[in-house]
Amino acid sequence: MNFTAKSSRSRTRHTGAAAVALTAAAALLAGCSSDSDGTSDNPLAGDKAEAGTVVVGSNNFAESTLLADIYGEALKAKGLKVTYKHNIGSRETTYGMMKNGSVTVLPEYNGSLLAYLDPKARQKSVEAVNEAAKAKLDKKLTLLESSPAENKDSVSVNAETAKKHGLTAESTLADLKDVAPDLVIGGSPEFQTRQQGLKGLESVYGLKFKSFKALDAGGPLTQSALTKNDVQAADVFTTDPTIIKEKFVVLKDPENLFGHANVTPLVTKDGLNEEGVATLNAVSAKLDTETLLDLDAQVQLDKKDPLDVAKEWLKSAGLV
Repeated sequence: MNFTAKSSRSRTRHTGAAAVALTAAAALLAGCSSDSDGTSDNPLAGDKAEAGTVVVGSNNFAESTLLADIYGEALKAKGLKVTYKHNIGSRETTYGMMKNGSVTVLPEYNGSLLAYLDPKARQKSVEAVNEAAKAKLDKKLTLLESSPAENKDSVSVNAETAKKHGLTAESTLADLKDVAPDLVIGGSPEFQTRQQGLKGLESVYGLKFKSFKALDAGGPLTQSALTKNDVQAADVFTTDPTIIKEKFVVLKDPENLFGHANVTPLVTKDGLNEEGVATLNAVSAKLDTETLLDLDAQVQLDKKDPLDVAKEWLKSAGLV
């Protein structure tokens, strides 16, 4: 699963304007995160975690925040001291923060992480993906056990486009080859350059789209653009409740371009004790795709607080 921060902007010619823009961006980023006490901090500051404190981070989309809350509240229930750094940004940022020790635990997606670490790696099975990813990780990091829950990138088309071109739930990405030149595709800025993105869609399926529109990582900008037909195809996560609500059609990926995307805790090796590791592995054992889709719907459609949803699920699953 791919993540992104805000879409990139063209460079200004005036240094004064650039300074103002950078200051405003820094202020906005500082307001994106809070610790467990609700105090704001700058998630990009890179301060190392306080000794004895587990810092749970999340990328900047709703499901990652929900999963971070699940991990953090499960650890709290075992007596660990936990703080949060939510909505940090893209994997390019969060991975760096994991390496420098300013984040201890991060919800990841195993195949997407491997694709980031080694774009040419083949993804034959969950176990093979995890072993390959561990071999490429920074020596201070490791993956814990993967959950059955899988949320992967997909190319989805809106209902209007599906009807126009006869695309159904049984259609594959290969079925887009003849119509792609007439379609605008949207996604995160990184989607334009990643193998699990436009590069792979062209090299694996021969898809060349009319144009690309930079949006967010499967979030409200992407959902809105696809619904309004500003884009006709988009990178949409497969557990996004909007798929059902707006009748998007998810195209099958028989060549497994988007690989595996099992929810998996990425942790610093010295950041958790044995009980903490066992706790997160127990969470993974209980979390499946159907459950994750239901939890996502509660947050994204019913507008419930992700922390409340996390606590309620942990209780119902016997994890707290």
